[in-house]
Amino acid sequence: MKDVRIIKRYQNRKLYDTFQSCYVTLEEIAQIVREGNEIQVIDNKTKNDITYMTQIQLLFDQERKSLKPGDTELLKRVIRSEEGTLTGYIKGLEAQLNLDFASSAPAKEEKTESADFTSSFVNNSSFSNSSSIETPSTLN
Repeated sequence: MKDVRIIKRYQNRKLYDTFQSCYVTLEEIAQIVREGNEIQVIDNKTKNDITYMTQIQLLFDQERKSLKPGDTELLKRVIRSEEGTLTGYIKGLEAQLNLDFASSAPAKEEKTESADFTSSFVNNSSFSNSSSIETPSTLN
């Protein structure tokens, strides 16, 4: 398991990667996560863990930069879901598909049918603006 990379967020909103000893952007943090590294973002003044909110900000930034139009129907389903949160909605989907990502990421060489479906669903449905959304019960 890789060490957790500590990112400090200063009051001027700059993000400092203590591993590389330099300031980083949200895009650079996204790349660090894509490479499989674990991060922890700490507010330098309060010492609070702000990793979750930083990752939400990162997702928003990625969506904002996307050339594809957003899927407002997906967002409505998230808002209308039991918890009304993105993480709650995704956890609900994972439970319906009997997926367990809580313990650790699946090994790259182990690719299951469920993982293939989830990847396909996220890549093809979640972030596209389609008029018909496939659900697990409609796929055959």
